[in-house]
Amino acid sequence: MLQLRPRTGLHFFFLSTFTLCLAVVSQSELFAQNPGFAKEPVIVEYDVDPAWPHYPEHVSKKGWVSGLAVDDQDQVWFFKKGPDPVQVYTADGKFVRTWGKDNFVNPHQLRIDHAGNIWVTDFGLHIVQKYTPEGKLLMTLGVRGEKGQDETHFNMPTDMAITRSGDIFVTDGYGNRRIVHLDKNGKFIKAWGEYGSQPGQFILPHAIVVDSQGKLYVADRNSGRIQIFNQEGQFLDQWSGLLMPWGLSVTADDHLWICGSSPHWWKRHGKYPEYKDQLFLKLANDGHVKSLWTIPLGDIGEDKNNPKVSQLKPGEAVGVHCIAQDSKGNVYVGDIYGERAQKFIPITKRSEEADSTAPGPQ
Repeated sequence: MLQLRPRTGLHFFFLSTFTLCLAVVSQSELFAQNPGFAKEPVIVEYDVDPAWPHYPEHVSKKGWVSGLAVDDQDQVWFFKKGPDPVQVYTADGKFVRTWGKDNFVNPHQLRIDHAGNIWVTDFGLHIVQKYTPEGKLLMTLGVRGEKGQDETHFNMPTDMAITRSGDIFVTDGYGNRRIVHLDKNGKFIKAWGEYGSQPGQFILPHAIVVDSQGKLYVADRNSGRIQIFNQEGQFLDQWSGLLMPWGLSVTADDHLWICGSSPHWWKRHGKYPEYKDQLFLKLANDGHVKSLWTIPLGDIGEDKNNPKVSQLKPGEAVGVHCIAQDSKGNVYVGDIYGERAQKFIPITKRSEEADSTAPGPQ
């Protein structure tokens, strides 16, 4: 007669361990068959290149980077407040040239037209200027050191857009709150805009770009909106409540890139809370959001006019002000209080060392 012996604690231990191992194997197989991540990513991430650019010893790093553009050779130009205001680097960070020493007071924006000429605004001098890539002055718009609101003066202009035919549109921005249209020779054509919150009015027209269809996009920064016009000054549309737009650029396929921070009142409780965070936003020319990317807001200390720049880590920023892209999709951003330009590389493929069987967070 078969007798059943009672199970000891040791039997239960081995049986439980065996059952647990089967469960773990089954779970691993399940995650391998149904991973918690996309094998082909549907989101583009950006990693900062901490070594870009390679500053030579004789070129100063000092000063805000308020203007930035990429030319047709993927060379990156930026405009700084400091002893070396115009600086040029290749996409891999090699130094090309610098010029403009002692020419500027308050550099604000830099653009490159279809012929490769370099355009800059200086709101301290109330002028817009056109240069060759080597730094030879070709044209000055406005009267150096004089502000005004007539056909020959600006009052702290902030940016300019140059059309393929050569027409010039200036955001006459901190003082006059208007858009000024000039022909390719700098002759005044018309101006529109005034201080206000209604469509066609401006709180602060801070940046401007033109797309391939000739539409003008104006970053009305302090009201947290983008206003869109045709070249006759007719208001077409506005996109508001997305972010506080500091800088604009437009790609060949008419994608609008914006850098800034989350929307907020420009003044609240008697304070000016400029930066809640740091954002990059890409829009189609119909306003459809294509992508949104954030980077950490760096530590500027208690006094934002005396930032703790040494504490900033690669990839952080304090006052993103200008943005541009090269032909490979790299994004370049200029920073005010961080006093630097940074390169962000798009990451569209999974790394080879990723464990395809590892479960996601529980």
